[in-house]
Parts: sequence; C-alpha cells; structure tokens
Amino acid sequence: MFWKGLWGYLPANVLQGLIGFATLITFTRLLSPDDYGRYALAFGVSSLAQTLCFTWIEAAMARFYPSESRENSEAPALYGTLYRLFAGVSVVFAVVCAAGLWLWPAPDAHTQALKLAIGCGLGVVVFRSLIKMVQEQRRSEGRVGTASTLDMIQTAGGFGLGALLAWAGLGGGAPLLAAGIVAAACLPFVAREDWGRARKGHFDAARARQYAHYGLPVSASLILTLALYTVDRFLIAGFLSEAEAGAYHAGYSLASRILDVLFLWFGAAGGPALVHALESGGPDALKAHARDQFRVMALVLFPAVGGLIAVEAPLAQLLIGEGLREQALSVTALISVGALLSGFNTYYFLQAFTLSKKTKLLTVAMAIPAIANVGLNLWLIPLYGLWGAGLATALSFGIGLIGSWVLGHRAIALPVPWRDLMLTAAATAVMVLCVRLIPAFGGIGELVLKGVTGVVVYAVLALALNLNNVRAHSQRFLKRFGLGSVA
Repeated sequence: MFWKGLWGYLPANVLQGLIGFATLITFTRLLSPDDYGRYALAFGVSSLAQTLCFTWIEAAMARFYPSESRENSEAPALYGTLYRLFAGVSVVFAVVCAAGLWLWPAPDAHTQALKLAIGCGLGVVVFRSLIKMVQEQRRSEGRVGTASTLDMIQTAGGFGLGALLAWAGLGGGAPLLAAGIVAAACLPFVAREDWGRARKGHFDAARARQYAHYGLPVSASLILTLALYTVDRFLIAGFLSEAEAGAYHAGYSLASRILDVLFLWFGAAGGPALVHALESGGPDALKAHARDQFRVMALVLFPAVGGLIAVEAPLAQLLIGEGLREQALSVTALISVGALLSGFNTYYFLQAFTLSKKTKLLTVAMAIPAIANVGLNLWLIPLYGLWGAGLATALSFGIGLIGSWVLGHRAIALPVPWRDLMLTAAATAVMVLCVRLIPAFGGIGELVLKGVTGVVVYAVLALALNLNNVRAHSQRFLKRFGLGSVA
C-alpha cells in the first residue's frame, strides 16, 4: 500500500512543488513586502481556526473509516455522526467569525488591510475543511487516483486564481480566498457520494464521544504545531515589522517548500499504509513497514536539505523578489534544518500516538517544542533579529523530535535504523562539499550546474553504498517504465 501510494501521489506532489515555487515567485513580486507579511499573518490565523474547529473531525474520518468500513463500506454511522458534527460546528464558527470581524476596530488603512486579509482567510475555512474531509476518506480507502486528482485541481486552480486576485489589488488575502473558492467549486463534483452516505446514517452520541476523545487531542497537538509555524511571524511583526515578517515567511517558504511537498507525499502514502499494517498484521508488521518508510524518507530528504543549503543563493535570486531576498536568505539554512526535523517528527515519530490512539500523549509531545519555540523566539529575536527567529525554529524542532521519540516508547516504539541514517547523512555531507567547491557566478546557470552536480554525486554514492537497497528500488523503477534493469 505504501509503494502504491508513493506512485499514485507522485504527480500531485510534483505539481505542488512546481506551483509552490511559482507561488513564491509570483506573490513576492505581485504583493508588496507589507502585503506579503499580512498574507503570512492571515494564513496563520485561518490555519489556526481550521485546526481548532474542524481538524479533529477530519482526523476521526481518517483513523476510523478503515475499521468501520469492514462491516459496511458506506460506514453510515461514521458518516452520519461526523457530518452532523461538522454542520453544527460550521454554524458556530460562522457566527463567531462574523461577530469578531464586525467588532474589530479598523481606524486606519493599515489595520483595514490586515482585517481584509484575515477575513478572506476565515471566510473560506469551511469549504477547505469539507474538501479535506473528502480527501482523508479517499486516502484511507486507498483511492489514490481520486485524492491525487483533487490535490492537483486545488493546487493549480488556487494558484491561478490567487495570482489573478493579487494582480487585481486584493492584497494579502488573495491567495487564501482563491484556495477557498476553488475548494468550494470542487465540492459539488466530489462530495455528493459523501453527503449521500451522511443522509443514510444517523447521529450516534456514543460514537461522537469516541471520535472526540480521539480527534480533539489531535487538533490540540496540531494547534501547537501551528504555534511552531506561526507564532514567530507575529513576534517578528511585533518586535521588528510586518515587512520583516514577510521576508521571514519568504525565506521559510524557500527553505521548506520542497521538504513540505516531499513530506506530504510520504505522509499521504505512508500514514494509511501504517494504519493498514497495524490493523491487518499487528505490531510486528507495523514496525517492519515503519522501518522501511523511515529509510526511504531519509534517502530522499537528507539530500534535499543538503541541496537546498548548497544552492540557496542562486535559488533565492530566481524565486524571491528583490525587496525580500537578502533578509530571506539569512534564515534559509536554519529553516531547512528545522523543516527536516519537523517533517520527521510529524510524519514518523508522532504517528506512534495516532496509531496507538493515545492522542493525549500527542498533545504532550507537541507542547514541548511549542513552548520551547515561544521562549526561544522571545529571547533570540530581540538579540539577533530574523536570524534569531530561524535559530529558535531549528532548535525547537530538534527539541520536539527528541521529546516525541522518548514519549513514543509509551505508545508504540517505532524503530530508528541508525546505521542507514548515518550512511545517508555521510553521503549527503560529501555531496554538499562537492557542490560548495563550485564557484558562485550567479543566475540560473549556477543553479543548474550545482543542482546537476549534487544529483550526480549523491546518486553515485547511494548506488556505491547501496543505501536502503537502492539498487533493487532502481530496478523496480526502471521495469515499471519498461526500461529494463540495472546491474
């Protein structure tokens, strides 16, 4: 199931990577530094609202559908309960947001622009949550093609419409509003099946309590995760300025964009596969699948981080507008390391708590880096500015990974293949050193030369060391496309 998911979600994640870079290129140029900073703040607020109110319902769908669908593939009790909970929460959410925006004073143009951006983000949360719920069900059922296609439509459509709205002068709310409009447009075509199942089912209070018991700690942990990703923007805006918050967000996007796409790819394929392994084969099968997933993730993600650090300057010239570029580069390397640690924590070590359904421990695990992040930012931003924020991020993610690994032994102790990790890290270090030997001459030529060199050097080392049995995986890849085999 894991490899099926990797192949199935590959096109969507390639598109996400390309659109992610196009988004960075476009919005750092179409939006002013202040508007880009408002976009970063509005993104944080809307993400927090979605996680607080709806993510626990999405999480329950993803975790409970595989077991409840064994007796009845339509899972009427699951659908009837979750969709009625969703409807009730949506009404309360809409009333609270409308009242909050109405009561928020906006005495000047600066505050009005921020209020508009946040209003755009909050106004589409329900649509984005509904489409996410549909996707979670498709992934858990193994319908990779449908989930992947839906991802691609939202990614491309949201970018295109967002660029149009930004060009029209909507400001920092343009990307968020566009994503919500595209999600709403997709719902009538993809969610009719789900709504039909919900109408057949009935609300079950006992199940609702079970889903809440599982899902609410997941939401709480994700809120803490968002604190790791967003609190620093607000602190930067407070200590420094909104423009510098925008520069930090641009640097963060540059450093984490490829890694986020790769981790989402592995997570979309790996999460359902781990649930299936546990439900069908027990703890031993789970650990075997988990070990394999960890090796594959390290094989791809270690060199991705090394490559980003090695080519950060020419990449920033290509992707980031001149007004944000220099400050964004000051945090790229630190954010790259932090994104690697965060991804492994989220998509591997934290899985121990959802798989075991001990989600209260998940909340504890995420509280550790969240608290550390706030404290470190309060200490380091006044001293070192943006670089201090980047350092705080990397340190807090490292603290969080260690905390999750230790706490995970109280749930399901997922294995760590230390030998493979050390070999992969050594190959990555050699690759980075080779790329760094190439002189800097700027432009896309430098980026291409360094990128190709890094890929070739790492590929040779991976094959020579046979990292994660890469020779066998290469043969499988070539045979899939009818290209024969490698020796």
